[in-house]
Amino acid sequence: MLFNACDLIELRVSLVFGVSGPVLPSRKTGVNIFQPMHASRSHCSEERHTVTTTSIWVLLLTSLMLSAAGEASPGKVAPPPAPEPAPSEVVPTNQPAPKPFDFADVEAKAKELAKQSYARDEGDMPEYLSKLNYDQYRDIRYKTEKSLWRDEGLPFQIQTFHRGFIFRDRVTINILDHGSTTRIGYAQDLFDFGNNQLPSPLPEDLGFAGLRFHYPLKRDETFDEIAVFLGASYFRAVGLGQAFGLSARGLAIDTGLPKEEEFPIFREFWIEKPEKDANSLTVYALLDSPSVAGAYRFVIRPGLNLGMDVYSHLYLRKSVERLGIAPLTSMFLHGENTNRFADDFRPEVHDSDGLLIGKSTGEWLWRPLNNPRQLRISVFTDTKPSGFGLLSRDRNFDHYQDLEAAYHLRPSAWIEPLGDWGAGGVYLIEIPSEAEKYDNIVAFWVPDQPAVEGSEFRYDYRLHFVTDEFTAPGGGKVVSTRVGAVEGEAGKYKFVVDFTSPLLKLLSPKANVVAEVSAVGTISNTVVHKNEINGTWRLSFDLQPEKGRNPTELRAVLRVGKDILTESWVYQWNVP
Repeated sequence: MLFNACDLIELRVSLVFGVSGPVLPSRKTGVNIFQPMHASRSHCSEERHTVTTTSIWVLLLTSLMLSAAGEASPGKVAPPPAPEPAPSEVVPTNQPAPKPFDFADVEAKAKELAKQSYARDEGDMPEYLSKLNYDQYRDIRYKTEKSLWRDEGLPFQIQTFHRGFIFRDRVTINILDHGSTTRIGYAQDLFDFGNNQLPSPLPEDLGFAGLRFHYPLKRDETFDEIAVFLGASYFRAVGLGQAFGLSARGLAIDTGLPKEEEFPIFREFWIEKPEKDANSLTVYALLDSPSVAGAYRFVIRPGLNLGMDVYSHLYLRKSVERLGIAPLTSMFLHGENTNRFADDFRPEVHDSDGLLIGKSTGEWLWRPLNNPRQLRISVFTDTKPSGFGLLSRDRNFDHYQDLEAAYHLRPSAWIEPLGDWGAGGVYLIEIPSEAEKYDNIVAFWVPDQPAVEGSEFRYDYRLHFVTDEFTAPGGGKVVSTRVGAVEGEAGKYKFVVDFTSPLLKLLSPKANVVAEVSAVGTISNTVVHKNEINGTWRLSFDLQPEKGRNPTELRAVLRVGKDILTESWVYQWNVP
């Protein structure tokens, strides 16, 4: 089937969450099919240049590297290969034992892969699987009773995703048991195909599309879905009481540029078999794309909030114009700052409502997200940032009124760099969107160091999926941003920003709290006062935008004397 660029964007593919099998319900349920072409919609924006990308089902056709010798038994770990014939000479008995598999082996594979021409693998997938539609694919469920390690009393269990629909790439999955590597073999009886009628038996070496992990968050006997790796290099995770929402990626390449975006894929995984008392799970992954090969190590720590240590080593086949490190992808359709009518019974619809950046200077920046009328790219430069993330601060159900999507329960994601990341910038890309099925928000770090052919990059970070964020102690946070026209004054607009913190709540309404406000245009009628109903402090001001300057950059902070009370509110706004 052929699509044009915009058609390809209209199909959103999302991860599968919260069910016993790989069921892919609609967005209404709060569980959406994985959508890895988030920034690819930018070519449909109103910006003069055209940003074109290729959809995931075109970009996710990668090659397969089989590291385990021998054939896998259906549904079981592949047996070791038959022993080689004994050599004629006597083998010394003091030979060292084989070295256990570790991250260095994945690095060696990635480095060698980068020296080879890029290839992708759709091998052995029957055509009828690729022609499955959304509903047919979501009807394929992994059988819970066949979860790996289910009968071994281990704290983690594994399920896999079937290939089909737009998930055509063959992904290899291996198990590491005390350093020994064996491959998980495909078996048709691992899956319940629902109402799908298979015209012929499926190939024994079909492989998988991805995998997901389960852990008992609530009760020892109930295994909850905690993390999913499916589609390109995308993955999602949740802690206790959270609902799946925004996504992370292994790598972003040329996102938001007026050229084709590249979607690397995790083509092979190795999972360390945990001990019975383990509270973390280690996963290795081999990343591949036309421009980059990479080695990844994930240490997943489930709990009230889920933490994930990520270690990456990248090897460039080709030069890359924009190399996006630690990318996060989210959705923002409309919120309290949306200044155009939304024909929706729900007051707000979004996975995240802002970008938070911890600057190396100690300053904290809060940038409310928006659904712009045209593609917007914002860059926040820094050296050695303390972190950045796409957050959901609004946890009030009344602000969403969506019983099925549960937007008020969707996690925030915070990137905490480990080691010295050097100079670079946090990029925020906001893409015009007409529906909540599109992930239209992307944030990542771009190093100043040129990403040239033959170069290597090492980036380690801790990824937190959290409900309650952690920022500067006592720092006032922005809790809402609202914009509206000033009555009776054409072309003038009023901005209302609310801040809160334990300290701000304690301050007397008579405290001399003032605002520093800057913007491109003329600012007037600046007012700061305490909202004694809920203890927040409100800043309001009027803006007459400068003619010919669109969008307009705005910035504000609250202080008492020389003491800064809040993070910096930074906002990019387009005149309607």
